Amino acid sequence: MCLISDGVGRDNISDFTAKLIKHYLCGYTASFTIKYLRKDQMRLVGIGDARFHYGLSAWVREEYWLPWKDGDYVLLTPKDMLTRDENWINRGDLITGFERIPPAIPDAELRDQVSSYFASVLVRPKNREPNKKERGDAAARTMLKFPELIDYYIRMKEDDGEHAASVSAEKVEETERFFIEQIRELQRALLANSRFYEHGQETYEEAHARLRYLKDVIENKGGYRLFYDRGQPIGRERDLQVLYRLVWYGSPSDVGTEANDGGGPVDFKISRGSDDKTLVEMKLAKNKGLERNLQRQVPIYQKASDAKAGIKAIVYFTYEEQCRVERIIDKLGLRDDKEIYLIDARADNKPSGSKA
Repeated sequence: MCLISDGVGRDNISDFTAKLIKHYLCGYTASFTIKYLRKDQMRLVGIGDARFHYGLSAWVREEYWLPWKDGDYVLLTPKDMLTRDENWINRGDLITGFERIPPAIPDAELRDQVSSYFASVLVRPKNREPNKKERGDAAARTMLKFPELIDYYIRMKEDDGEHAASVSAEKVEETERFFIEQIRELQRALLANSRFYEHGQETYEEAHARLRYLKDVIENKGGYRLFYDRGQPIGRERDLQVLYRLVWYGSPSDVGTEANDGGGPVDFKISRGSDDKTLVEMKLAKNKGLERNLQRQVPIYQKASDAKAGIKAIVYFTYEEQCRVERIIDKLGLRDDKEIYLIDARADNKPSGSKA
């Protein structure tokens, strides 16, 4: 039933999966370690709850030769197991695609019961059709009433397993191309041999310096191209945040991601001890909650974290997105706010190399 419960997302499932396959991951890493690393790069490490012993009906400890770096071991993961999106079987897909399930039920009586119950709990406002949330709420209530529907949903997804494999392979290829090849280009070709990796005396100065230079690279030195994949701009803030995290290489500051000190998770908390903290939010201009975020979230985060400042960086990829974010900051009276960075990653307003 956890599949239809709120709060059970990819992070929870990822943690559960990692624990379940810990022995496999340790063995996979150990094979790589023994084959490719020197003795001074590895250590025999005891891993608790590494494998489930069916004879003892308990999790047991195992030892593995693992890479050792900076006082801790490293685990490797086969890249074809990685994904940045939701699992193939997930609550969101189950809810939004609920109405595909009843027709797949071979039991006519159960099929009619499900359809009838769904219709009875679906809110039907006057003068309009039920919206996505109302249909989703009705679907969740119906599945709680008929939990066997989950089995039909899983069977449908398993029958489409070949499509799942192709989608997974495509996402792995996209991840490798975007986060390895393009970020390597950003760091080596554009940021190397520059003053980008120099830092100020405080996190506030350092955060501003890194954002200023990153903005210049993106807008004036062709860096905007690295934010596009096959002609399309990145579509998720999580990807943007990963890019920003990577450019903090070489910093003496501690860069915490999605830190939560009581006011909700903030994208980055840059700190050097308890008395020097700066918060940074990286947002896409198309974010539907952008106005609310600029108006409320960062000040709340600052108070919860005892941070001296909260900086907001907003990236736009189209003229329409640019107009939208400019309207928002004008409405909020933030046009001259030095804590806000608008970063122009548009591809349609940059001169070509041959015309520059």
